[in-house]
Amino acid sequence: MKRSIVVAMLGALLLAGCGTITASQSVRNWTKQANFASNTRTLVNDAKTSVGQLRSATTAAPVLHTVCGVLLTDTEAANASLPSPDTQANNWLAPAYINLGAGANTCYNAAGNPRLRAKAIAYLRHGVAQLSFGALRLASATAGP
Repeated sequence: MKRSIVVAMLGALLLAGCGTITASQSVRNWTKQANFASNTRTLVNDAKTSVGQLRSATTAAPVLHTVCGVLLTDTEAANASLPSPDTQANNWLAPAYINLGAGANTCYNAAGNPRLRAKAIAYLRHGVAQLSFGALRLASATAGP
C-alpha cells in the first residue's frame, strides 16, 4: 500500500512538471503559430502599397479596390489570431488591426475624393504605428527565459 502511494505521488509530480510553460515560451509559441512575423511584414507592405496608391490622385477606383481589398483580407487574417497570451501586446495589436481595417475600407471608397484618401492614409499610418508597438511588446515578452 505504501508503495502504491509513493508511485502515485511520483506520477503526479512528473505530470505537474510536464505542464509547466513560462510566459515567454507561451508568447513564442503563439507568435510562431500565428505566423506573426510574416503576417506583420505582409501588412506593412500592404499598407505601404495602399498609401502609395492613395497619394496618387490619378489612381483609378479598380486599383484602389484591389490594393485595399488585399489589405483588408490580410488584416482580417492577422486579427483572427488574437488574442495573444500577452495582454499588453493585445492592447496594441487589436487597435492596430481595427485601424488597418478602417483604412482599407476608407481606401476602397476613396477614388476621386481627396478627403477620404487623406483619412485612409491617416488610419493606415496609425495602424502601422500601433502594429510596430505590438511587435515591440511581443519581442520584449519573449526575451525572458
